[in-house]
Amino acid sequence: MSSWKEVTALDDIPVLGSRVYRTDHQEIAVFRTRDDSVFALHNSCPHEGGVLSEGIVHGHKVTCPLHNWVINLEDGEAQGPDEGRAACFEVQVRKRIIYINL
Repeated sequence: MSSWKEVTALDDIPVLGSRVYRTDHQEIAVFRTRDDSVFALHNSCPHEGGVLSEGIVHGHKVTCPLHNWVINLEDGEAQGPDEGRAACFEVQVRKRIIYINL
């Protein structure tokens, strides 16, 4: 069962930036890359809970601002020697409006 929710317009997220979508139970970071790909992850680094939406977006990755862990936006997996995973959410962009599947 899917539950698609409208988040924001694509143009409301700067290139290489993010916005936070809040539900009653969690915060989801929605990222826009240079190539206009859009990804959504739980807004907490799997290492020590750094706020991923405040990280630096590069390629299809984000670097956590707390301890510089690099998280792959496509699957939430920590890169390099680090281990852990941020929960991912399915994303669609329709007519430049972003939707996530909760």
